Amino acid sequence: MSCRTEIEVFAADGELADRLRAAAQAALEAAGVGDGHLAITLVDRERMRALNRSHRGRDKATDVLSFPVDGSGPTAGPRELGDVVLCPPECEDLVECTVHGVLHLCGYDHETDDGEMFALQERVLTGLRAPRNAVATPGSRGAGGC
Repeated sequence: MSCRTEIEVFAADGELADRLRAAAQAALEAAGVGDGHLAITLVDRERMRALNRSHRGRDKATDVLSFPVDGSGPTAGPRELGDVVLCPPECEDLVECTVHGVLHLCGYDHETDDGEMFALQERVLTGLRAPRNAVATPGSRGAGGC
């Protein structure tokens, strides 16, 4: 699938931004999303705690939150997928957290899907970790804060 998705990364640059874009692109392709726009933002624990408290009622920092904009239905133009917010001090693996967050933007929900989202997440991460890509960091424990 050829994707025409714009992926913006804020508060990260260089190699890290490239790795997060690649992870997001891989997740979008696996989910069958071919066009649209999404943003990935890195924040500190204080900001993540405030977001988690205001949007989920949980007064603690978490690894990743997703804020979908357009639903999964048809749109007149490219979809505005939404925002993925990452908290590096809470993420053991930023690539894994990125994939997790992007899958939520694509409509997946591990709390209701009998393992479908986690299975897809693992397939994406396996592809990213293949020696030809070498994008993920070792020792991940599984994203799931959102």
